[in-house]
Amino acid sequence: MAWQALRANKLRSFLTILGVLIGVASVIGMASIIQGLNNSMARQIQSLGSNIIFVTRFEPGIRMGNITEEERNRKAIDFEDAMAIRESCPSVGAVSPQNYYFAPGGNVAKYRDNEARRPDFGGVLPDYEEVNNTFVIDGRFITDTDVHFKTFVCVIGTDVRDALFPNIDPIGKDIRVNGDRFSVVGVLEKRGAILDESFNNVIFIPYGTFQKIHPEEIELWLSVRPKTPELINKAIDEIENVMRRRRGLSAEKANNFAIVTQEDLMNTYRKITSAIYGVMVLISSIGLVVGGVGVMNIMLVTVTERTREIGIRKAIGAKRRNILWQFLIEASTLSGLGGIIGILVGILIGQVVNATTPLPASISLLWVLLSFGVAISVGLVFGIYPAYRAARLDPIVSLRYE
Repeated sequence: MAWQALRANKLRSFLTILGVLIGVASVIGMASIIQGLNNSMARQIQSLGSNIIFVTRFEPGIRMGNITEEERNRKAIDFEDAMAIRESCPSVGAVSPQNYYFAPGGNVAKYRDNEARRPDFGGVLPDYEEVNNTFVIDGRFITDTDVHFKTFVCVIGTDVRDALFPNIDPIGKDIRVNGDRFSVVGVLEKRGAILDESFNNVIFIPYGTFQKIHPEEIELWLSVRPKTPELINKAIDEIENVMRRRRGLSAEKANNFAIVTQEDLMNTYRKITSAIYGVMVLISSIGLVVGGVGVMNIMLVTVTERTREIGIRKAIGAKRRNILWQFLIEASTLSGLGGIIGILVGILIGQVVNATTPLPASISLLWVLLSFGVAISVGLVFGIYPAYRAARLDPIVSLRYE
């Protein structure tokens, strides 16, 4: 009976469910985008391995425009800190300081007439491979000899290789980076990307060479890997002790540096996306409330239009609960149909976003089920009053209604 009532008034039914449809579609679409971002970020962090430690100047999530005077005056993490950790922490297996240079307008790498725009250009130690779980697929990586003698060699990412050497072997070829000449000795394996940020558009040179070319670059990114995953907590304690001694901190003073694990980074990211989830739910709730009001409005009109039908049904034996359930089911069918169409539209939005933008959308079954449940609930909640009003109609008055 509910389905027949919907078919009898197709346009009115569609306009009624439009609010529910939009609300559910927005939930599914935005949830798929955020879920995709979460999955992509988790893969990137996990690709580093399960026991990496980062030593940084600030805690993750700190905003540069809202820092304290103490944070503003903190000493940068430098190469001497990295060497002290390597020499004084027995639980540490490998240390990877990474220092980058960003030329005005972006770094430029050239080979003959080919050019790679805006590659990340940095100095690293041989430990970079082990710490960051990234290895060469062609040639070799930077060695201690390269670092010590400040040789002008480099290892490039796959994006740089494709841009500079589309049809030839890059090993042994000389390229120019910001005017300096380097010999290519290796190509790093391809890594994933987050949004439009590629991790393959990189050029690494020996850290000693980097210091020679850019002595002004002091602050660096420091990654540390303990000897075994079981030693991660001990390694953190040892790193903290070394850093506090180097900075002359007394026992009562707090750290003026941060030691961060992969889990800390993921938790910070989840806090950011949880705020986005909250805004998403708020916006979608407005759409669902509007849709619910539309359902209630059309059901009140339906009750008025079908007053005579209700009187006839009651006259031949229908009870109040029969009339109540009839209109409740009709209201739920309206909103449920809007929910189904909204889910399909939301999935389509996610697929379109995934195919046409850098955003890695991913459909979540939990949000699909939750959205459908909410859509049905909207029909029940906003259909109660019209159904109750229909159930209380006097059959004598209803039969006489024109």
